[in-house]
Amino acid sequence: MIYINALGLFKETQVLTSLALAIFDLDGTLADSFPWFLRTINDIADRFGFRRVADEDIEGLRHASTREILRRLEVPLWKLPAIARHARRLKAEAASEISLFAGVETMLRTLAEDGVRLALVTSDSEANAREKLGPSAALFAYFDCAASVFGKPAKFRRVIRRSGIAPDKVIAIGDEVRDIEAARAVGIACGAVCWGYAAPVALRALGPDHVFERMDKIASTLCPGAVVP
Repeated sequence: MIYINALGLFKETQVLTSLALAIFDLDGTLADSFPWFLRTINDIADRFGFRRVADEDIEGLRHASTREILRRLEVPLWKLPAIARHARRLKAEAASEISLFAGVETMLRTLAEDGVRLALVTSDSEANAREKLGPSAALFAYFDCAASVFGKPAKFRRVIRRSGIAPDKVIAIGDEVRDIEAARAVGIACGAVCWGYAAPVALRALGPDHVFERMDKIASTLCPGAVVP
C-alpha cells in the first residue's frame, strides 16, 4: 500500500492481514507521564549537562524527531544510557504521580478477550511498568523493557520471535515518531495515539497505518467484531 505523507514523499505501509499480537509503548501511550516529564526534565538536564527546556520550547519539541530533539537539547549520545537509568530511578520514586489514561484497562481487556496477545516494549524498567499497569499487567504475554532511545526495533524483533507470530499479524502502538520508525524498520503495522508526547500532526506526517484519537478507538478498530464496553 502506498501513501503520500505531508512532505509529499512516497512510502510503503504495512498491510495487517489479521491481528494476533499488539505491542504497546507505555509512557504517553498507556501511562500519562508527560506532566511528570515536564516537571522533571530540567533537573535531569542540570545533572547531565544538556540544555534546559523552556516553556516556549515544548511545542516545537513535540513536532521534532528523536534525533532532532537530542540535537536541539545538545544531549551527547554517550550520556544516553546514564540518563535513561537515572530517569527510570526517578520514575520509580514518582510512581504514585503517574497514572494510566482513562480507558486503558477496558481497551486492553477487550483486545485480550478477543484473542489478541499483548506485549509491552518500553524504555522504562519492567518493575516500573508492572507497577503502573497494576492488575492489567496480567493481560500481557510479553515484556521487553529498558529499551534504549533507538533500541526498539531489536526489542520488537525479539518479541515477535518469542511469540512465533508472523509480522503481518502484528501491530506496534505508540505516541512518538520513533515508535513509527521502529515498526517500519521491522516490517510491522503501526498505530499512533494522539494523546502522548509527540504532536499528532508530526505522527500523521509519517503515515502510520492507524491514528487513534480516542482510547476506545483502539479496540473498536483492531477488533471490529468485539463488544467494546
